[in-house]
Amino acid sequence: MSGNSSKRPNFKENVDHMVDRAINIINLDSGIAQAIKACSSVLQVKFPVRFHDRTEVFTGWRAVHSVHKLPAKGGLRFSEDVEQTEIEAMAALMTYKCAIVDIPFGGSKGGLCVNPKKYDRYEMELITRKFAVELAKKGFLSPSTNVPAPDVGTGPREMSWIMDSYKNLFPDDINHLGCVTGKPVQYGGVEGRIESTGIGAQQALREFFRHPKEKKLARIDGDIEGKKVVIQGLGKVGFHVAKALQNEDKAKIIAIAEHDGCLFNTNGLNVENVRAYKEEKGIVKGFPDATYHEDLDAFLAIESDILIPAATQSVITIENADKIKTKLIAEAANGPVTYRADNLLKKKGIIVLPDIYLNAGGVTVSYFEWIKNLSHISYGRMTRRYEENRGQHIMEAIKSTSGKDIPDWISSAILSGTEEREIVFSGLDDTMRTAFQKIVKTKESYKVDDYRTAAYIIAVKKLADTLLDIGV
Repeated sequence: MSGNSSKRPNFKENVDHMVDRAINIINLDSGIAQAIKACSSVLQVKFPVRFHDRTEVFTGWRAVHSVHKLPAKGGLRFSEDVEQTEIEAMAALMTYKCAIVDIPFGGSKGGLCVNPKKYDRYEMELITRKFAVELAKKGFLSPSTNVPAPDVGTGPREMSWIMDSYKNLFPDDINHLGCVTGKPVQYGGVEGRIESTGIGAQQALREFFRHPKEKKLARIDGDIEGKKVVIQGLGKVGFHVAKALQNEDKAKIIAIAEHDGCLFNTNGLNVENVRAYKEEKGIVKGFPDATYHEDLDAFLAIESDILIPAATQSVITIENADKIKTKLIAEAANGPVTYRADNLLKKKGIIVLPDIYLNAGGVTVSYFEWIKNLSHISYGRMTRRYEENRGQHIMEAIKSTSGKDIPDWISSAILSGTEEREIVFSGLDDTMRTAFQKIVKTKESYKVDDYRTAAYIIAVKKLADTLLDIGV
């Protein structure tokens, strides 16, 4: 950074800058603008945990950005890098994200300053349950007011511990399953939740490729098949979006960047093999049939059609954005591109599909899980056998009128009743399609030159309208 440049904005400041850009475009009243940006409440807790041989004190946060709709929704991350301003920024992102994809939640986020790798399973359960109790007692954990979900360092296991802790505190709450999402299916989870953020990103890219005018802006032709894709981060999100693009859309994953370096193969990498190698070795260095680059920014300079940052925030900054040689950036992670880098990328003509849209698959399917928990019935249970019987009647009608046998693959499709996973991903696909169409329409209506600004305009307008409608 040049000597006359100001201090690099933190994550929260980056989010605020992006919101301000949208607010200025729609000329929003300053008071309403302040209300939209303000974080409603932040809880900090410090609590001791007694292990067999020692006692440790842990610090955690839960931020609620907006309660214009309830419950407030957002992930719960366990990381040594967690701090309050980051939590507030991600809570704000959740508010805007839910507004863009029409999910009736406010935005929230939580974090616990802990490295899960330093503790065994028994110790992590003690820590998680104690944190859950602290949140619940202070009103920051409830199916009606605040619903956490998995994030960095957490998963279905932690969510089941939190749900059980809440149930023990409030045994009369018949909706206790809905106090968290991202649970194992046997504890009220929904099929497809684990891979939902990655699948949502895949569906967003598919929708982008259905719009010839938008593809032209990115200097991209055809469909996803054969497109050269670079993935940064092969975790919960990156793995599933890369796997889906490779196996279903026939994209070519030419590079995968991880915490220890970057793998490159112009002929394509097998995503599942790389993941298996990483899980066994803990690193990607040494993976066969690939060139390894130790430079953590090496993936930026690889010529590609699509670059997918799918790890952490602020990966692409003003310092490294000029290296990027891709046509389209799909932000599968939260906040991977900083505000200044975003402006530079626009000048370079690189199209960015923003995180507040592309990363919304997780919260969308979380919404489906929450609805399932409150309705106390799984998706498809009421209709599956009816659909199978109707399919049988259709098959018989076709055979009797045509006198010909129907191919097995068609018979199987007609005769099978809809499963929960299919219903969930159908709803997710519709959500991602509709949201992008709204973003494109807003982009044209307000004559803005990027999807991020258009997405924030949608979110800000919805929040402003809601606040005005309820008399705030």
